[in-house]
Amino acid sequence: MVYTIPLPVLETGSSKLRKKLITICVALALSSCNYHSTTSQQTPPQELVVAAAANLTDAFAEIGPRFTSKTGIRVVFSFGATAELAKQIENGAPFDVFAAADTEHVDSLEHAGLITPGTRAIYARGRLVLWLPAGSSLKIERIEDITAKEFDRIAIAKPDVAPYGRAAVESLKQLGIWTQMEPRVIYAQNVSQARQYAATGNAEVAFIPLALVKTGDGSYLEIEESLHRPINQALAVIKSSAKQDAAREFVSFVLSPEGQQLLKTKGYSIPSP
Repeated sequence: MVYTIPLPVLETGSSKLRKKLITICVALALSSCNYHSTTSQQTPPQELVVAAAANLTDAFAEIGPRFTSKTGIRVVFSFGATAELAKQIENGAPFDVFAAADTEHVDSLEHAGLITPGTRAIYARGRLVLWLPAGSSLKIERIEDITAKEFDRIAIAKPDVAPYGRAAVESLKQLGIWTQMEPRVIYAQNVSQARQYAATGNAEVAFIPLALVKTGDGSYLEIEESLHRPINQALAVIKSSAKQDAAREFVSFVLSPEGQQLLKTKGYSIPSP
């Protein structure tokens, strides 16, 4: 945009004033050009899309904003069952980072050449719990208590797609009560849905990650880790991502002391080096 300032009719002998006015006009025009050039070059903040296991819903809800405040990079999360997210990545879904609830699916993608070399890392170890929603009149002191007839429906994330669901089934089998309990199991697509089933009364109890238990919201029993395989969780940068540097920054932040401490407050163990 060019600003035009009408020049007054000047009397002879006022050439100095005329020159000053012309200088002002030129300065305003140049300022306008510079302003529009600057604003046209501004770009929106960079944005990452992170495929994350459902157990990370609460933890990443805090990690995301903290990462953004430090880097200016926005993060959008796509939460779901680990196996389903891995399948989406295999089919070309536009994710930049994959944070799984196990190590196997990340390793499988790495073997398929879909992970950026050198970015795979174990970032947390999860804990499985048996959760009773707030207001429940039922009590559990040990896992075997759910064999009582009052526990008519047990919510478990599908073991073929959700590592925490697999750990729940492994635990029940290890205790020798899986055959008895299987007819009562209600399968959920992921651990968040398993929690919702119990919270809404569609199940009496649910096997969920400790990370999804909110303070003062119901009661829970931690499952002994000896009853199932360790729930080590890995993450990595997706090789097809066009935002490799930003994706690496996010991975580094999750692995940083700040990221690890936040995960610890959500119920995860810090993995051994």
